[in-house]
Amino acid sequence: MKAQRIGAEALGTGLLLATVIGSGIMGERLADGNVALALLGNTLATGAMLVVLITMFGPISGAHFNPSVTAVFALRKDISSPEAAGYVAAQIGGGIVGVVIAHAMFDESALQLATKMRSGPGQWLSEAVAAFGLVLTILLTLRANSSAVATSVGLYITAAYWFTASTSFANPAVTIARAFSDTFAGIRLADAGPFIVAQLLGAVVAMLVCRTLLPCQPPDGQ
Repeated sequence: MKAQRIGAEALGTGLLLATVIGSGIMGERLADGNVALALLGNTLATGAMLVVLITMFGPISGAHFNPSVTAVFALRKDISSPEAAGYVAAQIGGGIVGVVIAHAMFDESALQLATKMRSGPGQWLSEAVAAFGLVLTILLTLRANSSAVATSVGLYITAAYWFTASTSFANPAVTIARAFSDTFAGIRLADAGPFIVAQLLGAVVAMLVCRTLLPCQPPDGQ
């Protein structure tokens, strides 16, 4: 069962990254220079895919697809530290494979290094806010109505693409994988570290806020 859960995390994160990168490439090619239109296509595809992936893989692994989420669940003792480490490795590895597959679908070079700069205090704050909101959405929706998590996360990320200056990566695995794509959704490897730190901080703050708001309970099935 542990192997199935880790496999689900790898496959789910891979499909998520294939969607993020693939829809970014498609959007940019079809938008004829209109960046807002390209971002809209990227946003809608990502939000929709998250609903599908969480619905499919939630009963198997919890559908984290995100080391920040896994870290929070490990801190809450909902998942063991060894299994959390396996999740994170699967998420990062699966994400990179998803990027390579997206490149192949669009006849791009398989492995690339992104050159798009994403840096500065506004971007870092955006990532902390994005991860904070994502983790809060997950924890509070699990308590209020666990069957609504997939829809809530998909809608939150769809909105966060547009209200954050960073377009809401909110995920260390996504950040690392996108550093290997010099396409619309890329981020320079040199800029990934501060993003990841901000994401982890935002996630932990969300966990603490949740504890203050209500006695959060473990997710169904954990």
